[in-house]
Amino acid sequence: MSEEATEVFVEHRNLLFTVAYEMLGSAADAEDVLQETWLKWVGVDLAEVRDRRAYLVRITTRQALIRLRTLRRRKESYVGPWLPEPLLTAPDVADDVELADSVSMAMLLVLETLNPTERAVFVLRDVFDLEYDEIAEAVDKTPAAVRQIAHRARAHVAARRPRGEVTQAQTRDALEAFQRASATGDLQGLVDILAPDVVFLGDGGGVVQAVVVPVVGVRKVSRLLAAGLSRIATMGTLEPAQVNGHPALVFRVDGEIDTVLAVRVGDGLVTGVYAVRNPEKLSRIEQETAVSR
Repeated sequence: MSEEATEVFVEHRNLLFTVAYEMLGSAADAEDVLQETWLKWVGVDLAEVRDRRAYLVRITTRQALIRLRTLRRRKESYVGPWLPEPLLTAPDVADDVELADSVSMAMLLVLETLNPTERAVFVLRDVFDLEYDEIAEAVDKTPAAVRQIAHRARAHVAARRPRGEVTQAQTRDALEAFQRASATGDLQGLVDILAPDVVFLGDGGGVVQAVVVPVVGVRKVSRLLAAGLSRIATMGTLEPAQVNGHPALVFRVDGEIDTVLAVRVGDGLVTGVYAVRNPEKLSRIEQETAVSR
């Protein structure tokens, strides 16, 4: 293990973590992928490597693809809806609009609908701007095939993105409506910003109580939120936080994190409400996780 290899890996570590996390939606699995990347990297002859960043990204992508297929099997037996592992991110992540969008809970859920190769190609091309020939080496396809995959994945994602331009301020306003409803018991202001087809997803992972099927429609979601927010008002505190590059809320009971609440906004209305309650997914909210491009 050379000192130079260590320096190069550390220099690109945040980038590699972000690549793995965007492919997997799991910080714990992304960390495992980084460990596997490191073990392969220390055996490389650096004199033979022309572009070290691209080489490291290629190793990370290959390891993430292997793990992604394992994760898919794990998700098939997951109890209730599966949501990405939320990350507490630095405020300046929001300044890079493309990066913030790419790690958002809403986008990670869209990426879940791609197959593993499409997901890798989309992340590497549209988020990290790698060349087609570099991506081809990472996913064992020809550059021509990668172009076709990228086009298909881009169209798929575009059809499922939130509608309209979404700003941090709009998301913050929506979450403030949640806080007001919790504090005052007045739900009308919250109901007014819910889209007619709003979807609520709760992730308890079978470990803690959560809705085990998606709840759809403003009437059903508002009833569910009314019950949840009354619990919040009597049992704990609802605090703002920057999660996955966007404003979110953290519910604490006796100082311990109980739920991370994120929203998806489209055309000025809340189209998705995501409540992560699985304790195994909440450790990253206690300290910032660095993400970068």
